[in-house]
Amino acid sequence: MLPAIGRIPIIDVSPRLDESGLSPSAFVGEIVPFRATVFREGHDAVGAALHLRSPDGVTTRVPLTPIGEGRDLWGVDLPMTKAGNFSFCIEGYSDDYATWLHNAEIKVPAGIDVDVMMTLGRQIFTRAAADEARSAQDRAALEKIAEALANPATDPLTRLYDATGEKVDALLAEHPITSLATRSADYPLRVDRQLAGFASWYEFFPRSEGAQQKKDRSWKSGTFKTAAKRLPAVAAMGFNVLYLPPIHPIGRINRKGPNNTLTPGPHDPGSPWAIGSTEGGHDAIHPELGTVSDFRAFVAKANKLGIEIALDLALQAAPDHPWAKDHPEWFTVLPDGSIAFAENPPKKYQDIYPINFDNDPAGIRAEVLRIVLLWISHGVTIFRVDNPHTKPVDFWAWLIGEVKAQHPEVIFLAEAFTRPAMMQTLAKVGFDQSYSYFTWRNTKAELTEFLTSVSSETAHFMRPNLFVNTPDILTGYLQFGGRPAFVVRAAIAATAAPLWGVYSGFELYESVARAGAEEYIDNEKYEFRPRDFAGAEATGDSLAPFITLLNTIRREHPALSQLRNIRFHATDDDAILCYSKHLPAALSPTGTDDTIIVVVNTDPHAVRETTVHLDLPALGLAWDSPVPARDLISGNTFGWGAHNYVRLDPHEHPVHIITLVRPT
Repeated sequence: MLPAIGRIPIIDVSPRLDESGLSPSAFVGEIVPFRATVFREGHDAVGAALHLRSPDGVTTRVPLTPIGEGRDLWGVDLPMTKAGNFSFCIEGYSDDYATWLHNAEIKVPAGIDVDVMMTLGRQIFTRAAADEARSAQDRAALEKIAEALANPATDPLTRLYDATGEKVDALLAEHPITSLATRSADYPLRVDRQLAGFASWYEFFPRSEGAQQKKDRSWKSGTFKTAAKRLPAVAAMGFNVLYLPPIHPIGRINRKGPNNTLTPGPHDPGSPWAIGSTEGGHDAIHPELGTVSDFRAFVAKANKLGIEIALDLALQAAPDHPWAKDHPEWFTVLPDGSIAFAENPPKKYQDIYPINFDNDPAGIRAEVLRIVLLWISHGVTIFRVDNPHTKPVDFWAWLIGEVKAQHPEVIFLAEAFTRPAMMQTLAKVGFDQSYSYFTWRNTKAELTEFLTSVSSETAHFMRPNLFVNTPDILTGYLQFGGRPAFVVRAAIAATAAPLWGVYSGFELYESVARAGAEEYIDNEKYEFRPRDFAGAEATGDSLAPFITLLNTIRREHPALSQLRNIRFHATDDDAILCYSKHLPAALSPTGTDDTIIVVVNTDPHAVRETTVHLDLPALGLAWDSPVPARDLISGNTFGWGAHNYVRLDPHEHPVHIITLVRPT
């Protein structure tokens, strides 16, 4: 069956998802591009408008403007100012005034059909003056134009001139003179709170913060009370989300030892992702970390510092989790009667049982919802979901829908390093954020392709969180790139997308990998890992000051809060990447233009020199505009234009983050 086409065809409406019942998403402060192709037969002019319905039922009509020449594409960019479930439709119509004006401006000066054109003009203005949706003042002004067009004593060119211009455009802006009005279907748009789309994440293991090794080589675990001492430093670096790995009891059966070995010692703490023991499961706190009251106090202190807590939601169980005893049907039983442990060949996770969601879906759903709501009651507002791509998508659609119906403020991050179809579908069914393949995109070409894709093809439903590292991921770029690699990765992650994240130890340049693996040696997943952050800062061996500067720049420059506005600029060197983020004054919360230009040497080993060719019109400037540029890293100011020489030494200044100082 062909789709319904109205009298005025309206096609290719965006943002929307093709899948029925699913909604594109935005966040408060995000600038959403509304687009549609609107056209009609023949040569008569058409117009278009957006009708945006807010969560409280108020509909706002916003005129659309043509985009490009001869494309029939119409659009408007709107900042979202309120969270909730919106809907919108596109109106297309025959623009009777524009059609008449186009014809009159050709015919009247040439003396062709002058009386006909004056009569037609009088008729459309008389019709507009009768529209009771207009104010009495506007109706009177339109009636006056109609009378003037009908006055034979006035020269036709004068009558035509009086029926055009800015005053007439203003009279018709809100209520154009139309016919054949047609509306598209209604489309949903979910708008989340700002932190769902613009945030800086930091990850640490509470058990490592304040951990102490005893004389007998055993360890005293850190607690929520000792971990709370680290919170002011996290806040001082500018992070507003703190992600905690699982904080639950850890299984003892098949517990892993250092570096994922199968031979743990009596004091090895095990992996936090091997959840559950006789001390409890997903609804319990590891006794060595403290009590529920301790956790709530930890959350309260973080909140006071402007930090929200993200808790890991890992739906799996250690062999001694209460679920394994009470609900064996929730797992996969092998022919020999044993329960299958998790595998990701060649990796094996003997300390973890994956859940089988098909044996008792109702029971599993009820239990997981109970757990999530419990942690929300303890102050958790964000969940980082472990390996969601190994669970059914319809389960996530249900769970996120149930949680957000009660707590729309809750945010879900998908840790889904998997195929695009799964990653994108998880975002479509409700995940607010997603890990991405940014971690492995290091060259100029790779980064350009990746950032172009996430900022355009999937931006209306998927928000990439650009983590620079994780406990599981230490890329070769960081292993062998030295300090320049850390500076480069942090600078790109913090400026290329509104969401970025750092796993603790990154600021100390930790880069030693386990032999033959792309993960840290002496991995914190299996050991306590206290760090001397203060000592490193005292000796200048910490990236924390640079990270602090990056987060300060993010807060002060609203252009960096957007994903779609990234633009790439040409350079003559295949290792120097240049991109910009521009926000025009009309869309900026500050009311002024905001422009950031990032020029980065992606080669951490060699000095690179090149010419950067800026597309100045993309930055709201003329091609010949001389604009002073200020480097927000060094503080230096210099004159820039369309073509600029750049030299980037990876050991001194591998990156420029530039703001344009516009003339006042």
